[in-house]
This record gives sequence, C-alpha cells and structure tokens, in this order.
Amino acid sequence: MVRDPNKVRLTGENSFLRLSAEPGGEVTSTNSHWRIIISPVGPGHVLFTRGEHTDDAPRIYSDNAALARWLQEGIQASMGDQYAGNVPVIEAEFWKSGDTLSVWNEYVSSRDDDITMTWYGLDEPVMMANPPGSSDQQPHGVYSLLVPAARAQMSVNGVFLPGDSHPRELPDGTMISTCCIALSETWTIPREHHWAKES
Repeated sequence: MVRDPNKVRLTGENSFLRLSAEPGGEVTSTNSHWRIIISPVGPGHVLFTRGEHTDDAPRIYSDNAALARWLQEGIQASMGDQYAGNVPVIEAEFWKSGDTLSVWNEYVSSRDDDITMTWYGLDEPVMMANPPGSSDQQPHGVYSLLVPAARAQMSVNGVFLPGDSHPRELPDGTMISTCCIALSETWTIPREHHWAKES
C-alpha cells in the first residue's frame, strides 16, 4: 500500500445530471449535486443548477452556506466559471432514496422549490483516477466511481424539465453518459499549491 502525498481537499459524492433533447444538443438543464463528508468547512450538501428552470441564471441550494461558498470558489471554479459571482445561497433540505441497482433519487426542498433528480437505467460503474498534473487546466487530482445512467429526469415543483441523458465518450474512449452518480469522490491537491494551505 502506497500513501498519496497530495493533500485531500474533500471526499464525498458529486453526482451530475445534464439534460438535452438529443445527443450533443443544447443543454436544457445542468446540475452538480454534492454530498460532502469531509472538507475544511465541514460536511453538508450543495446543488449547483442552471437551465431553463432558472432562466439560465446560476442557482445554489445548500444546508451549509460556508461549504457552498468554498465549493463555488475553489472547486467549481476550477472546472469553469458558470457558477461564479455573488450568487445567493438558498437554504434547503436534502435527502435521497433508491440504490445503484435500479433507480437513484436526490431531493432538494427549499421555501420556494421542490426539486427531484432521478438517475435510472444504471450501467456498470467506471473508476476514474486523475492525479494532480493530469490536466494543465486543473490543479486538482480527482478520483471518482461513476455509475452512468442511460436515462434521467428532473422536476421542479412538479414540472418535469425537457431533455434526457445521452451517451458521452471520455478522451480515452470510455463511454459514460451525461448523467452519472458519482460516489467515493475525492479531490486532492499538491501540498505546495496555495489552496493546500487551508486548515
């Protein structure tokens, strides 16, 4: 057994759900759902979402506002800026049902919105291992067990959003989908990086 010398920034889950009417078509809804077990600001849940249901404006729901900001500024930002800026953090409750054998549901409930995201038609898990330095654009290492979903849906206040899950090919030729349950996800960073200085 060999110890990874990089610093662990977080571990938990980061399932994603990106719906479109057809393969490669315009995305009608994109979602990044986090269930964090360990981070410098504690555990909690965060949903980053945008699409037709938000008039394409970024929206953030969380039961730990400090975690939401930390993810927004240091993790989501490293993957792009679609959730950047002074986006309000909406207080919400989170829970789930189902399993990886049949159907997986994530629920988010705030004062104004009830959101349900569903992954089904689940395929064989794929283990992703991308240590720090794998990408010039990404300082983090990311390790994650992806469970691709052939089908997916999302509803907001009882209204189902348009679009579905579609096949997606990774650079190495591995086929996943645009909607995956992401379990056992751990992000690391080289200890000399300034983000590693966080307590």
